[in-house]
Amino acid sequence: MMDAADRHALFEPLTRQIAEITLHRRIRVAWWLALLASAALTALFVVGIVWLFAEGVGIWGINIPVTWGLDIVNAVWWVGIAHAGTLISALVLLMRQTWRNALNRFAEAMTLFAVTIALIFPVIHLGRPEVFYWMLPIPNAAGVWPQFRSPLLWDVFAYLSYFLLSATFWYLGLMPDFATLRDRARARWQAWIYGRLALGWRGSAVAWARWRQTYLAVAACAFIVVSVHSAVAMLFASSLLPGWHSTIFPPMFVVGAVFSGLATVVILAAVLRWSFCLDNVITDEHFDILSRLMLGAGLFTGYTYGLALFHAWFGGDLHARHTVVLRLAGSLAWQTWLSVALSLGVLQALWWARVRRSPAGAALVGAAVVVGMWLERYAIITGGLARDFLPSAWRDYAPTLPEWLLQIGAFGLFCLLFVLFTRFVPLISIFEVKAEAAANGGERHG
Repeated sequence: MMDAADRHALFEPLTRQIAEITLHRRIRVAWWLALLASAALTALFVVGIVWLFAEGVGIWGINIPVTWGLDIVNAVWWVGIAHAGTLISALVLLMRQTWRNALNRFAEAMTLFAVTIALIFPVIHLGRPEVFYWMLPIPNAAGVWPQFRSPLLWDVFAYLSYFLLSATFWYLGLMPDFATLRDRARARWQAWIYGRLALGWRGSAVAWARWRQTYLAVAACAFIVVSVHSAVAMLFASSLLPGWHSTIFPPMFVVGAVFSGLATVVILAAVLRWSFCLDNVITDEHFDILSRLMLGAGLFTGYTYGLALFHAWFGGDLHARHTVVLRLAGSLAWQTWLSVALSLGVLQALWWARVRRSPAGAALVGAAVVVGMWLERYAIITGGLARDFLPSAWRDYAPTLPEWLLQIGAFGLFCLLFVLFTRFVPLISIFEVKAEAAANGGERHG
C-alpha cells in the first residue's frame, strides 16, 4: 500500500501533464494553424450545403439508376468509423482491460464527431431537408407518420440511439476529470464552467460507487453498436439488387466498421502522442495492441469479402454472377482491387512487431485502411446501383464539384471538432490513467 506522499508523488505529475493541456493559457502556434486549416476546410462544407439548398440535388452526379452518391457513401463510412470508439471505451471496459485508459477519451470523442457528421448526410440528401423531423415517431402538422417498415427509418433510430448512448457514456466518464479541472483552474471563468460541468462532484466514496454502477450499466448498453451498422447493412441486403441482396452484409458491415474505426483510433493516437508529448501515457504497447486488433478485424473483413463472392457465385443467380465478374475483371474492377490493396494488402505489414509498435508505421497502415474502406463503401454503393437488372439503364456515376466540397468539408469539420476538443476537454482520462499507474506502481507513467 502506498501512503499519501507516495500517491501524491506518483499522481501529481500525471495530473499536471494532462490537465495543463486544457488549462494552460498559452496556446501553441501549431494549434492555431490546425484550427485555421480545419476551419477553412469546414467552410467548404458550408459552401457545399448552401449550394445544395439553393440549387437542389440536381447539382450532384446522382441520377437513375445511381440515386445514391458520395453523400450516402460518407454517411455509411462515418458511422462505421464511430464504431471503434464504443468498442474501446465500453466493451473493453466490461472485460476489465486497463490498456483502454489512455485511449478511451479521444476514441469516444471520435465516435461522437463521426456520428454527428454521419447524421448530416442523410438529412441533406432529402429533397425537403426542412421536414426531416417527419422521420421521427411524432405527430406533425400534415398528420403523416413514418413508414416503420422502411430500412431508412431504421437508420434514423439506430443513428440517434447510438449518438445519445455515446454522448451519455462520454459525459459520465468526464465528470471526475471536470472536477479535477475545476480544482486546478487558474481563471475564475474556467473554474465556474468546469464546476458546472462536474455537477457538484466531490469524489466521495458514495459518489464513486454510484458512478461506477451507472458507468458499467451504460457500457453494457453499448452492445447497441452491433445493431447500428446491421441496420445500415439492411438498407442494402433487404433490396433485390445484384450484389446487395445477401445475408452476409450485416456482419460484413459491422466488422468492416470496427476495422476502419480502429485504424482511425491508431491515427489519432499517433497524432496526439506526437503533438502533446504523451509518450509516457500512450505507449508503444498501446500501438501494439491496437495494431493486433486492427489486423484481426482486417482478416475477418477479408473473410467476409470471400463469403460475399462465394454466395453470389454459387447462389445460382445469373445477375449476381455477372456483378461478381464486373467487380473482379470488368469496369468496376479498379474500385475492388484498389480497395483490397489498401485495406488488406498494406495491412499485412502489421505481422512485423517493429511496425506494430511504431506510431508512425501503425498510423501509415491505418491511413491506408481508412482510404481503402472508403473505396469499399464507394464500390458497394455506386457500383451496385450502376449495374442493376436492366442493361439499357446502366450508367456510371461521376461525383461533381459540390459533392467533393462536401466530401473534403466533412473531413475538415471532423478535424475542427477534434482540434477544439483537445483544447477544452481532457483528451486523456486523468482518473483512469492514475488508477492504472497506481496498479502497476507507475512503471509506465513515470
